[in-house]
Amino acid sequence: MTYVAPDLEALENAFEMAVRAPSIHNTQPWIWRPTTAGIELFADTRRQLSVTDSTRRSLLVSCGATLHHLRVALSASGWASTVEYFPDRSAPDHLATVRTVRQHPSESRIDQAAAIPLRRTDRRHYVPQSIPVGHMRSLATQVGSFGAVIRQVPAPMLPLLAAPMLRAAGLHETDPGYQGEIMAWSGRNRITDGVPSRNVPTAPLAGNVPVRSFADPALEEPADRPDGAQWLVLGTPHDDRRAQLRAGEAVSALLLTATHLGLATSVQTEALGIAETRQEIRSGLLHDCAYPQAMIRVGWRPENSTPLSATPRRPVAEMLAA
Repeated sequence: MTYVAPDLEALENAFEMAVRAPSIHNTQPWIWRPTTAGIELFADTRRQLSVTDSTRRSLLVSCGATLHHLRVALSASGWASTVEYFPDRSAPDHLATVRTVRQHPSESRIDQAAAIPLRRTDRRHYVPQSIPVGHMRSLATQVGSFGAVIRQVPAPMLPLLAAPMLRAAGLHETDPGYQGEIMAWSGRNRITDGVPSRNVPTAPLAGNVPVRSFADPALEEPADRPDGAQWLVLGTPHDDRRAQLRAGEAVSALLLTATHLGLATSVQTEALGIAETRQEIRSGLLHDCAYPQAMIRVGWRPENSTPLSATPRRPVAEMLAA
């Protein structure tokens, strides 16, 4: 593809949308650099969670999510894009280069772009209401375009997900390094990154599958309501850096599509940061045919539930390299 640089307005809007991508602990571990040859994406390894994400797998998934957000935003402005993954072997933190040309946007891209400012990580309980098969098919189609698959976990198999997640939570509870990262990246003092108290429920979910705990929860949530979320496991056939980056693109596509369909979502990865519990999920739910990259809670919020406020983001200028 011959590179045609987007106009300044489209590029600025795309960066504003890209920073809204989800990332582990809302660390936003990416750097963008627009050049005459394309828009370059780099991993910001200074923002790596060295205990929680010692292999940088979640960092790459996070960067894949911002890559997809950028491409969706550009597409909605009339700029189609291609990606060259890991274009420079001598610079391993250079993850991708995006190149654009003028092209009329598809309806699905417009829908996904409209979902970016609306999407939230909603850790509250969902009502026990089934999700239409057509909705699930749309989510599967989206992730499939990035070489990933999703496995919906039926109720009888939830213990195969709950057990490793409980085990991971127990190990982390007594790990001072992990707890130090939680305290550093969540709580009431989060202004431009991290997980703010206002987005973390005060009461744990009344379900069988635990979710990650954060510091100083302040979001009021009834403690006696069962969680009716459906659980999805997103996996890839390979587990190299390219697969992890593209898994992040798949996560972004799934979340934006779910938001467009009116579904609430929350990405969970705690058990995937420990090799043993990740392998349990791979064997128990993916039958060793794919590598789990994320678990996603998906479902319906109660009617008239209070909209969540957006989690904080760093200014775009802080994420741009000269």
